[in-house]
Amino acid sequence: MGMEKDFYERIVEKLHDGLYFVDRERVITYWNKAAERISGFKADEVVGSSCSDSLLTHVDSEGNNLCAGLCPLAASIADGKPREAEIYMHHKDGHRIPVSVRVSTLTDKEGNVIGGIELFTDISSQEINNFRVKELEKLALIDNLTQLANRNYIDKEIHSRFEEKKRFNVPFGVLFIDIDHFKKFNDTYGHDVGDEVLRFVAKTFAANARPFDLYGRWGGEEFIGVIPNINGKDLEILGNRLCLLIENSYIIHEKKRLSVTISIGATLAEETDTIKGLIKRADTLLYRSKAEGRNRLTIG
Repeated sequence: MGMEKDFYERIVEKLHDGLYFVDRERVITYWNKAAERISGFKADEVVGSSCSDSLLTHVDSEGNNLCAGLCPLAASIADGKPREAEIYMHHKDGHRIPVSVRVSTLTDKEGNVIGGIELFTDISSQEINNFRVKELEKLALIDNLTQLANRNYIDKEIHSRFEEKKRFNVPFGVLFIDIDHFKKFNDTYGHDVGDEVLRFVAKTFAANARPFDLYGRWGGEEFIGVIPNINGKDLEILGNRLCLLIENSYIIHEKKRLSVTISIGATLAEETDTIKGLIKRADTLLYRSKAEGRNRLTIG
C-alpha cells in the first residue's frame, strides 16, 4: 500500500495542471508543484490556510469574489456534484491569471464527503507572451520594467494594423489606459512599491491578452492596448473586464493589501485616422473616464 501511495503521489506531483485538496471547512491540505508554478505560492505558504483567508481570492469575469460566496468548490462539497468554471486567480506577484477549474468532492470509503479537489489550468497566452518578450528584447523594443512593448513598438504595431485595415479591411481598436491616482500612490508608498504595481498591472494585461493583442507601456503609468479584429461592443467588454481584474488585483506590502484602479479610453480606428489622431482620440476619451469618477471605460 505504501508503494502504491508513493506511485500516486509521484504522478500528482508531475501533473502539468495545478491541483489542491481542501477539507470540509475549505482548509487547504495539499498543493502540488504545478499549483506552485502557476500561482507563485509555495505549498508551505498555503497548506493549512483556509480558502476564505483570501490568499488566492478567485474572482469571476464580473469581479465577484468567489471566496466570499459563489465558490464552485464550496458548492461541490455541499451538493456532491462536480463543476467546471473559468475564473481569475490571484498570483503571488499581484496580477490576475485566467484559469480553467474543475472541482469535485473527496470522499472516504463509506462515500461520506470529507473535502474537495480543485484542478486548475493556466489559460493565459503565457507562452506566446514569453516568446514575444524574447523577440522584443532582441529588437530593443521592450520596456524593461514591465516587460511589455515600448512606445516605439506600439507605433510600429498601430502602423501595421492600419496597413492591414487598408488592404484587407480588418478592423482594430485601441485602449488608452492610465492607473488612477498613481502619483499619490508613489508619494505614499515610494517608487519601489510603485514599480511593483506597474509590473502587476502589466502582467494582468499580458496574461489576459488574446494571441494577437498587443499591450505596451506608453510612458509613466500609461499603457496602450492595440486590439485587432474586434468590434466596438467587444472592445468595450474587453476593456471593462480589464478594469475589473485590476480592481481585484493587489500586492501585499508590510502586511497591507495594496490595490489600484485604471481608467480607459477606447476607440475603433477609422479610415481617415492617422496614428496621432487615433491616440489623441483615445486619450481624450480616457480623460472623460477620469472626469466621470475613474475606474471606468469610455468608448467613442
